[in-house]
Amino acid sequence: MNKTDIENKFSEHLFWDIRTGSVDMEKNAPYVVQRVLEYGRLSDWKLLLSYYGLSRIADIACHLRTLEERALSFISTVSGIPKSQFRCCIMKP
Repeated sequence: MNKTDIENKFSEHLFWDIRTGSVDMEKNAPYVVQRVLEYGRLSDWKLLLSYYGLSRIADIACHLRTLEERALSFISTVSGIPKSQFRCCIMKP
């Protein structure tokens, strides 16, 4: 699947605040990963996983400034990376 196919298959509610088709899967990877982790359905996760792969998703998630607790627990469990290694836990105010 190419990136246009992937973009069109994500749930519409994920990118409610931007124009349809304006998401660049490479340039906006952190934005896409965070939206799918926090608001995505299982089908969105599977699309994300098929496009980026688990190691890239985990790497991106480790560098996010914020991440909901539920999303953090999910990616930590799936990737095997302890929560303490995620920036959102290290940099908490």
